[in-house]
Amino acid sequence: MTEVGTEAGATASASRRFVDRYARWAGLVAGALVAHWLIPLDHGDGILYAIPAFGLCAVAGVLVGDALTPPARSAVRTAGLDPRRVRDYVPPRMIWLLIAMAVVLVVLLGVAAAVASPDDLGRAGRSLTVTCRGRTQSFSPWPGLHYGLPMLACLAVATGACGWSLRRIATRPGDEQSRRDRSLAIVAAWGLVVSFSLFGATTVASDTLTNTGCGGALSVVADRVLRPLSLVTFVTVPLMLFTVCAPRATWRRRGERRVRR
Repeated sequence: MTEVGTEAGATASASRRFVDRYARWAGLVAGALVAHWLIPLDHGDGILYAIPAFGLCAVAGVLVGDALTPPARSAVRTAGLDPRRVRDYVPPRMIWLLIAMAVVLVVLLGVAAAVASPDDLGRAGRSLTVTCRGRTQSFSPWPGLHYGLPMLACLAVATGACGWSLRRIATRPGDEQSRRDRSLAIVAAWGLVVSFSLFGATTVASDTLTNTGCGGALSVVADRVLRPLSLVTFVTVPLMLFTVCAPRATWRRRGERRVRR
């Protein structure tokens, strides 16, 4: 009976992992298809819509996978007296880096919206108007409100959904390793939204400032602020993608590092 029960449990666990992995991959594929459809829109500037949309689909895939795979339950359940908290199951270095990037993204989009101007067709928040060498010109695309609001909306939705899911994982029944793995996958999915959106905003803004040809403060902002931020996303985006596809909790809870007496 023990061998049969163990074999059945192993089969159920493998089935849960398959469904979870399938849902995550489906979210990434759906995101790629949605992004492919959005990019040609708005005269080729739809990339600024496609980037956050891809991240949002990745979040949806991770959340659906978590919802379709109930936690494994053992024959004998035990519970500690200490309450389980979300911060006990998320990687601290990763989450603080992503929070800092999210703050930078919000600030960047806010500043870009404040200095944005209508384009040549009178559509607000799509371009940047500068006066250089006695000439006034408008450059587009620019991450003003027209492009920034969808990014902020996707970030808000992803933050709320991932925060709720992390809370749910921390408080529901299940084994500790499963909680860490699922929490890591959800943080990585949220990180995709943050990283991709920051990549799009910094790249577009940097290219626009460079194309003005004015030099001076605009070149300093593009070269010393926006481009380094864009390079950071070249590291975080692949890392988040890999973690969503194959999450593995390689860190341990702070409390488990202490020597038990």
